[in-house]
Amino acid sequence: MLRNSSIRRIMIATLALFILLIIYLFPDNNQIEESLSYINAQELPIFLMDKMEYVARTSIIKNQSQQNDDIKQIIDTLTIDSHKSAYIPDGFSALIPKDTKLLDMELKNGLLKLNFSKEFLNVSPQYEEKMLEALIYSLTELDNVEKITITIEQEPLTKLPSGKKIPNTLDKSFGINKIYNLESIKDTSKTTIYYLSKYNNLYYYVPVTKISNDEKERVEIIIKELKTTPIYHTNLISYLAASTNLLNYELLEETITLSFDNHLLANLDDKKILEEVKYSIALSLRDTYGIKKVNFNIPEEETTSVMTK
Repeated sequence: MLRNSSIRRIMIATLALFILLIIYLFPDNNQIEESLSYINAQELPIFLMDKMEYVARTSIIKNQSQQNDDIKQIIDTLTIDSHKSAYIPDGFSALIPKDTKLLDMELKNGLLKLNFSKEFLNVSPQYEEKMLEALIYSLTELDNVEKITITIEQEPLTKLPSGKKIPNTLDKSFGINKIYNLESIKDTSKTTIYYLSKYNNLYYYVPVTKISNDEKERVEIIIKELKTTPIYHTNLISYLAASTNLLNYELLEETITLSFDNHLLANLDDKKILEEVKYSIALSLRDTYGIKKVNFNIPEEETTSVMTK
């Protein structure tokens, strides 16, 4: 009887150990992989001009489920004094000139063709690039929209009202809130970095495209810039600690794995990375490289993965 009881205890202990081993080897994906969930499924990401005249990422309530409806809602909201103006969050403003109409559109193989009325050209030279940035970045947040072309009453838009030429096809390589730090026009690099900003109690992201002659890999530029206080953007915020070290990185197609020391952690006790830090890095890598997944590795800690699209 005693022997049977001992065997039973051994079997129970072995089974418990086996279950714990399975949990350890196959952790809950919800704990280690997440998406950019600060904008939920009932909202549309949109880029509007903030009080500091940055083109910034915020959101509006989504009205419809069809993608064409999303496109129309974004364009309507980006248009000054449109019937969607009430959807614009406090502290932000539209950029497409008043009375501009979207005459027709076509989405095929990732290319969105937009045909606007002539009022589109009434934008002032001061805001013409910001208007394009808001349009490009808002629409390419949508699934299946990778690039856009613009025509004005069927005529291709090849230059802005100021006379500045623009590419026939527009995507995020156009840049946003551009800062030039050039010593030469040769061997330039273009890197987009997402900072945080705040209006009243609302935090939101502001992307800044840095154009320079920096020869470093752009992932290194992103981490370096987020670790330092941006002197030229005194109202922008980064929560990445200056003591954080990027130990290594591996870029494979649409995934990048970043290995940091434990200074990336907000608190050594709870072993968590600040969401603001993860999202600033992930959004920056997404727009700079077209990355869809970012893995964060810290020695002796679980890998955290962020899906960006």
